[in-house]
Amino acid sequence: MSNYVLHKSSSRGHANHGWLKVNHTFSFANYYDSSRMNFGCLRVLNDDVIAASKGFDFHSHDNMEIITIPLSGSLRHQDNLGNGSVISEGDIQVMSAGTGVIHSEFNASSDKDVSVLQIWIFPNKKDVQPRYQQLSIDSLKTKNTFYQILSPFPDDNGVWIHQNSWFSLASLDSKKTIHYDINYPSNGIYIFVIQGGVQIEGIELSERDGVGFWDITEISISSLIDSEILLMEVPMAITKL
Repeated sequence: MSNYVLHKSSSRGHANHGWLKVNHTFSFANYYDSSRMNFGCLRVLNDDVIAASKGFDFHSHDNMEIITIPLSGSLRHQDNLGNGSVISEGDIQVMSAGTGVIHSEFNASSDKDVSVLQIWIFPNKKDVQPRYQQLSIDSLKTKNTFYQILSPFPDDNGVWIHQNSWFSLASLDSKKTIHYDINYPSNGIYIFVIQGGVQIEGIELSERDGVGFWDITEISISSLIDSEILLMEVPMAITKL
């Protein structure tokens, strides 16, 4: 079997702030586990539920690639770069924080929760010019195969970041098998089950479970039931900035 690390949904760090319910795959805020600091360049994988009209007031980041994927509902975004927009299910948002960005994210609904994935990736360049990008990925969606939503290249499918990383989603019918070929031999793959259940390398994963593999060139994923998964290919070595 390949080298791997398994993170069951129930093993994640959890916090309930009333307006915010969050599960942390990796150490974040008040959750700390020295064995769960990152998976290569994947530093943060937060599974957030934000109450109606609530959210994160203006705060700052630097030298981090920050990706937001709404799973249901909508977020209202504002930043000091002059961007103001709403991102919804079917969209992806990325901020290259670089030299520094200040932003806020609030639930755009007055009566419904919003569910989002917040992902941080260590960049491969320091102090880049901050940038914001938002894209609808509905037109990229295909059934029973991976479709790319992020890469290192501005002219490629999906959004782009300052790192040799690729993200893909897959929406699978029950009893389907799909394959993924790694782009860089030194990269690893982290797979997060958004919903459903899959089997990978003999490992069964349920909703919100995650597993990371390294020292591999390809991988096969078989759905046990109708499923949706997020695959993140990331460098295993962190660039010293």
